[in-house]
Amino acid sequence: MGRIICISNQKGGVGKTTTAINLAASLASAERRTLLVDMDPQGNAGSGLGLKRDALNGTVYDALLGGRPASELIHPTELRFLQVIPATPDLTGAEVELVNQERREFRLREALLPLKDKYDYIIIDCPPSLGLLTLNALVSADSVLIPLQCEYYALEGLSQLTHTIDLVKQGLNPSLKMEGILLTMFDARANIAHQVVDEVRGYFKDQVFQAVVPRNVRLSECPSFGKPIILYDIKSKGCESYLALGRELMRRDSPKPSKRRVA
Repeated sequence: MGRIICISNQKGGVGKTTTAINLAASLASAERRTLLVDMDPQGNAGSGLGLKRDALNGTVYDALLGGRPASELIHPTELRFLQVIPATPDLTGAEVELVNQERREFRLREALLPLKDKYDYIIIDCPPSLGLLTLNALVSADSVLIPLQCEYYALEGLSQLTHTIDLVKQGLNPSLKMEGILLTMFDARANIAHQVVDEVRGYFKDQVFQAVVPRNVRLSECPSFGKPIILYDIKSKGCESYLALGRELMRRDSPKPSKRRVA
């Protein structure tokens, strides 16, 4: 069965959606069957892959509250191995509508379960909050990837997120793991960026990915063209960093060689 990875950080502007789109595209370029699920009412994960809202035949809202199977909500992209379940601003109301629903924290998990054996990776893009939408993503995920920008307030709020993850593990999803911390928006010219990298690596050690995403103009341009960076500028530093992240993730999932001695 495939792995479900949740991209989460309650701080906005840290590169969650950029990471969700481009990590998914990097995995798909390596011919890994990948599904991107947009749980952010802004709907940028879908539009960033070229989907037009007026042409959608269903969204993640329909899976959470409309009773439709998630398999009916899947949309193709330009990449053969990448598909997406999009979101629209309608999802904003789901926070309120879910409050009185039974098993409200498990709605996404139950929707994605029939799809898990059809994909190698399911990537979930979360909103910048720790509400019911993010909670649904955490409950459905096998692991959490946290984008962390290389700026002064980088660690602000991280303890709140890790505390939430611990609470989810204790009560709702005991198998939830930390996939790792991804350093984003790195500016090699700024001393503070280097200080943040050193501080985060010193504290979290092996939980930090080796790949680092730089501040990159091409990364900021590609959403307006509805393309992941790999289809917009494959030679850019931003593309190189997300391809490196994809390779790092796939290496972790590669079968470990047997340590048994051969007679």
